[in-house]
Amino acid sequence: MKAPARSLILLASLLPGGLFLGACVSQTTGALAPQANLEDAADFNYELGARYLRAGNYELARDRLQRSLEIDEKQAIAWSALALTYERLQNPRLASEAYREAVRVEPRNFDVLNTYAVFLCRQGEYDEAREYFDRAIGIPENDNAFVTMTNAGVCMKQKPDRALAESYMRQALKRRPNYGEGLLQLAILKFENGNNLGARAFLERYVSDNPPSSAVLLLGIRIEERLGDDRARAAYVERLLESFPDSTEARSIREAR
Repeated sequence: MKAPARSLILLASLLPGGLFLGACVSQTTGALAPQANLEDAADFNYELGARYLRAGNYELARDRLQRSLEIDEKQAIAWSALALTYERLQNPRLASEAYREAVRVEPRNFDVLNTYAVFLCRQGEYDEAREYFDRAIGIPENDNAFVTMTNAGVCMKQKPDRALAESYMRQALKRRPNYGEGLLQLAILKFENGNNLGARAFLERYVSDNPPSSAVLLLGIRIEERLGDDRARAAYVERLLESFPDSTEARSIREAR
């Protein structure tokens, strides 16, 4: 394919929130070489399959992605997109096979490894998921290892292994001290563990650099309730009711009064 630098950041954009796809087939003058034609065809089918996937047309996405891989089977991003398509089609067996093909094609692609690990975690295969998270983390070129570490922490919390979850999350914050998702996940973990002062500390760090959602503000309310700080609780309540008056969280606060 002409775009070997594609990563699973593109695949992530197939989920709600944005779609970033390159041009399909460029206009040229004169005849193209057969190899160039194949590359363009593989690109075209991949990109069209990605568009169908984003639009929720999973059968059409599957057909185009399969066609792209028939032309060029060494596309890890296309295998991963096909795997995600099979997930949407409620076929975890074929999804797993496609993810494994993506790893086989690019065994040191940390995005591929992380995506497969997330899939394994969703399937409840926590130990195997950890293996692939660790492989992704261990690749020196992975500048986003802090994201992988946070994903691993969330997965280990689901296992549940809360000590290991916290270890991964703290490793993530060592790499990127102001990483918002890492701070928030540690605040949630501390709150669930009953460490309310720790939860407050991480949540305050999160809120100082990130616009909080209604769920985050409700978490702040619950933390301050446990700590008995009525003033801090009232500040969170006021912010929730002003910023998200129609949210489920705001309604729950009003009903509890």
